[in-house]
Amino acid sequence: MARHAEQLIEEMVENDRNPVAAYLENLRNRSAAARLIRHYGEPVVREILAALAEVPDFPPSNLLWNACHWDVPLQCFLRTRLEPVFRVLRIDDRRMEAIVTVEHGQASRRAATQEAFALRRDWRGYLVVEDRALIGRGDSGKSWRA
Repeated sequence: MARHAEQLIEEMVENDRNPVAAYLENLRNRSAAARLIRHYGEPVVREILAALAEVPDFPPSNLLWNACHWDVPLQCFLRTRLEPVFRVLRIDDRRMEAIVTVEHGQASRRAATQEAFALRRDWRGYLVVEDRALIGRGDSGKSWRA
């Protein structure tokens, strides 16, 4: 928790230095969250984000650790332009499984990493990540499918 608090304090200091950029990022995040809610529904999005938070070597999991808490607005988990970015590109939701495509890392679309996650419901009914595939990594300049 101390690490999360330090990151939040650093982000608040940065937002205080550049309030216009912080305001614009907030508007972008609200718009992205509203779009996700409109297309997929807030319970589905929160459940998927909470499942992604459990992936051990997934860099944005430190942003998503409290996604199942309904008192935290959904836009708090998205970062559209502020690095490190976290964008949900597509969700294919079925009752017992879901496939979600996310983009994270650098702000540039070409430099960001895209990953697809296959989620399935366990015996308790919770979504858990079953498989993961790297769609493209901007760091190497190459795009490949797994």
